[in-house]
Amino acid sequence: MTDQSATINILMTGGGAPGAAGILHCLKQCPAFRIWTADASPDAVSRHLHDQFELIPVAADTDYIPQMLSLCRARNIQVVMPLVTRELMTLAGFADLFKMHGTEILVSPVNSLELANDKGNLYRALQMQGLPVPAFRIVHTIEEFNNAVNELGYPERPVCFKPCQGNGSRGFRILDASVDEADWLFHQKPSGVHITLSEAQRLLQLKPFPPLLVAEFLPGEEYSVDCLANHGETVIAIPRLRSKMINGISVSGTFVQDEEIIDYCTGIIRMLGLHGNIGIQVRRSVKGQPLLLEVNPRVQGTIVAALGAGVNLPVLAVKQALGWPVAADELKVKWGTHFMRYWQEVFY
Repeated sequence: MTDQSATINILMTGGGAPGAAGILHCLKQCPAFRIWTADASPDAVSRHLHDQFELIPVAADTDYIPQMLSLCRARNIQVVMPLVTRELMTLAGFADLFKMHGTEILVSPVNSLELANDKGNLYRALQMQGLPVPAFRIVHTIEEFNNAVNELGYPERPVCFKPCQGNGSRGFRILDASVDEADWLFHQKPSGVHITLSEAQRLLQLKPFPPLLVAEFLPGEEYSVDCLANHGETVIAIPRLRSKMINGISVSGTFVQDEEIIDYCTGIIRMLGLHGNIGIQVRRSVKGQPLLLEVNPRVQGTIVAALGAGVNLPVLAVKQALGWPVAADELKVKWGTHFMRYWQEVFY
């Protein structure tokens, strides 16, 4: 256990991520933390919100781990909190090396990440363990895609698809024959996720595409569940109803004490053996059952919203890594709290 009276040096990567400002705000609530932020872009917003900023390579760079290790040693970093999905696997693979030098990486084990980051294999694994998931197919060719769409009930029922290995809402589309295409053109923004079957088929035939998860579309309420896990055991899970989203990012919602969702996410975390801050997206089926959309095995961008409901999840993850005790009040959620997020300018 680290001395609670000592200053703790923390490195938060992904300083240019959409949620970086909020997560930095969470970490700053603990006076014992001295924080550095880092990013591969010199214009990352955290550089202009916080004095201690470091420029690092992208995770795919061969020099990424050597530079990160050198930075941690130079700044005496005790905890690294990665915000970028592409960094997770690389850092997890070298977590023991960092630990030898006194640095804890807030990341799940490699095998947990491999499963969480592949939606097709994830759905299969959960299904085998008896955890409910949406009806789905995994496809590799246009012929398999057409068969999957038909087998899942299109055009009578909407169907959605997304790359098995993707980041954020990239590649996500909905096939819904009941949608008015003229309305799309004149009343919807170009960033909409609906697509016609003929357009999807045309695009998929242009070049080889990655494995796709084709699944039933879940029409009910959508929730994002911010969790803290301790080697597969759920410390806390906080569902928030996603009332409004922009480009896949929650901008308003409400914290809801839904035990069915909490139990469902607890089972997913246990099955995957996840650790640290974890995000799980679920949506209700036509029968009202909460089913998995995806698992984000990292701190989520909108996790700052939970601060308004009384729980500072990023700080709790750091405390857990350091072996610090957590008071009961730190896990007390103000259920029913509403939140709204908005843009704020930075001038430099």
